[in-house]
Amino acid sequence: MDAAKQFFQQALAVVGRAPESVTTDGHRSYPRAVRETMGNEVTHRTNKYLNHRIEQDHRGMKQRYSPMRGFGNVASAARFCRAFDELRQYLRPRHMEKETLPLMQQRQLFCERLLALRELMGAVS
Repeated sequence: MDAAKQFFQQALAVVGRAPESVTTDGHRSYPRAVRETMGNEVTHRTNKYLNHRIEQDHRGMKQRYSPMRGFGNVASAARFCRAFDELRQYLRPRHMEKETLPLMQQRQLFCERLLALRELMGAVS
Protein backbone atom coordinates (compact mmCIF):
# COMPACT_ATOMS: atom_id res chain seq x y z
CA MET A 1 0.00 0.00 0.00
CA ASP A 2 2.77 2.44 0.90
CA ALA A 3 4.67 1.65 -2.30
CA ALA A 4 1.53 2.19 -4.39
CA LYS A 5 0.82 5.54 -2.72
CA GLN A 6 4.41 6.63 -3.20
CA PHE A 7 4.29 5.65 -6.89
CA PHE A 8 1.08 7.61 -7.54
CA GLN A 9 2.39 10.64 -5.62
CA GLN A 10 5.55 10.58 -7.71
CA ALA A 11 3.48 10.30 -10.89
CA LEU A 12 1.40 13.30 -9.83
CA ALA A 13 4.55 15.30 -9.10
CA VAL A 14 5.97 14.55 -12.55
CA VAL A 15 2.79 15.22 -14.53
CA GLY A 16 1.51 18.06 -12.38
CA ARG A 17 -2.17 17.11 -12.45
CA ALA A 18 -4.38 14.09 -11.88
CA PRO A 19 -5.33 12.06 -14.97
CA GLU A 20 -8.91 11.31 -15.96
CA SER A 21 -8.37 7.58 -15.57
CA VAL A 22 -5.75 5.16 -14.25
CA THR A 23 -5.37 1.59 -15.49
CA THR A 24 -3.69 -0.95 -13.25
CA ASP A 25 -3.31 -4.72 -13.21
CA GLY A 26 -5.83 -5.29 -10.42
CA HIS A 27 -3.70 -5.45 -7.28
CA ARG A 28 -5.91 -4.96 -4.21
CA SER A 29 -4.04 -1.95 -2.84
CA TYR A 30 -4.34 0.16 -6.02
CA PRO A 31 -7.97 1.37 -5.73
CA ARG A 32 -7.40 2.81 -2.26
CA ALA A 33 -4.04 4.33 -3.23
CA VAL A 34 -5.59 5.97 -6.30
CA ARG A 35 -8.48 7.36 -4.24
CA GLU A 36 -6.23 8.73 -1.50
CA THR A 37 -3.57 10.28 -3.73
CA MET A 38 -5.58 11.42 -6.76
CA GLY A 39 -9.11 11.85 -5.48
CA ASN A 40 -12.48 10.28 -6.18
CA GLU A 41 -12.85 11.94 -9.61
CA VAL A 42 -10.21 9.69 -11.18
CA THR A 43 -11.64 6.59 -12.84
CA HIS A 44 -9.75 3.45 -11.87
CA ARG A 45 -9.79 0.60 -14.40
CA THR A 46 -8.40 -2.82 -13.61
CA ASN A 47 -7.60 -4.64 -16.80
CA LYS A 48 -4.03 -5.63 -17.55
CA TYR A 49 -4.66 -5.59 -21.31
CA LEU A 50 -5.95 -2.00 -21.50
CA ASN A 51 -2.64 -0.61 -20.29
CA HIS A 52 -0.45 -2.06 -23.03
CA ARG A 53 -1.45 -0.59 -26.39
CA ILE A 54 2.07 -1.01 -27.73
CA GLU A 55 2.09 -4.68 -26.75
CA GLN A 56 -1.19 -5.19 -28.58
CA ASP A 57 0.17 -3.35 -31.62
CA HIS A 58 2.97 -5.80 -32.31
CA ARG A 59 1.24 -8.95 -31.11
CA GLY A 60 1.09 -10.37 -34.67
CA MET A 61 4.81 -9.93 -35.05
CA LYS A 62 5.48 -11.64 -31.73
CA GLN A 63 3.44 -14.64 -32.86
CA ARG A 64 5.53 -14.85 -36.01
CA TYR A 65 9.04 -14.65 -34.58
CA SER A 66 8.41 -16.74 -31.46
CA PRO A 67 8.66 -20.08 -33.32
CA MET A 68 11.97 -18.85 -34.80
CA ARG A 69 13.27 -18.42 -31.21
CA GLY A 70 14.16 -14.77 -31.66
CA PHE A 71 16.64 -13.09 -33.94
CA GLY A 72 20.37 -13.54 -34.31
CA ASN A 73 21.20 -9.85 -34.31
CA VAL A 74 19.67 -6.39 -34.50
CA ALA A 75 20.11 -6.05 -38.26
CA SER A 76 18.14 -9.22 -39.00
CA ALA A 77 15.43 -8.13 -36.53
CA ALA A 78 15.10 -4.74 -38.24
CA ARG A 79 14.96 -6.35 -41.69
CA PHE A 80 12.29 -8.84 -40.58
CA CYS A 81 10.16 -6.22 -38.82
CA ARG A 82 10.22 -3.86 -41.80
CA ALA A 83 9.25 -6.59 -44.28
CA PHE A 84 6.68 -8.20 -41.98
CA ASP A 85 4.84 -4.94 -41.34
CA GLU A 86 4.73 -4.03 -45.02
CA LEU A 87 3.45 -7.46 -46.03
CA ARG A 88 0.90 -7.55 -43.25
CA GLN A 89 -0.50 -4.18 -44.31
CA TYR A 90 -0.54 -5.18 -47.98
CA LEU A 91 -2.32 -8.48 -47.42
CA ARG A 92 -4.71 -7.17 -44.78
CA PRO A 93 -8.30 -7.05 -45.99
CA ARG A 94 -9.39 -3.42 -46.11
CA HIS A 95 -13.00 -2.37 -46.17
CA MET A 96 -15.10 0.56 -45.15
CA GLU A 97 -15.98 1.07 -41.49
CA LYS A 98 -18.77 -1.22 -40.27
CA GLU A 99 -18.91 -2.90 -43.68
CA THR A 100 -18.83 -6.67 -43.57
CA LEU A 101 -17.35 -8.63 -46.43
CA PRO A 102 -18.26 -12.27 -46.92
CA LEU A 103 -15.39 -14.65 -46.23
CA MET A 104 -15.37 -15.78 -49.86
CA GLN A 105 -14.82 -12.19 -51.02
CA GLN A 106 -12.10 -11.65 -48.39
CA ARG A 107 -10.35 -14.82 -49.56
CA GLN A 108 -10.60 -13.74 -53.19
CA LEU A 109 -9.03 -10.33 -52.40
CA PHE A 110 -6.27 -12.03 -50.43
CA CYS A 111 -5.52 -14.46 -53.28
CA GLU A 112 -5.42 -11.60 -55.81
CA ARG A 113 -2.97 -9.65 -53.66
CA LEU A 114 -0.85 -12.73 -53.04
CA LEU A 115 -0.70 -13.46 -56.78
CA ALA A 116 0.33 -9.86 -57.51
CA LEU A 117 2.99 -10.11 -54.81
CA ARG A 118 4.33 -13.37 -56.26
CA GLU A 119 4.54 -11.80 -59.72
CA LEU A 120 6.36 -8.80 -58.28
CA MET A 121 8.81 -11.01 -56.37
CA GLY A 122 9.40 -13.07 -59.50
CA ALA A 123 10.17 -9.92 -61.48
CA VAL A 124 12.62 -8.71 -58.81
CA SER A 125 14.68 -11.91 -58.60
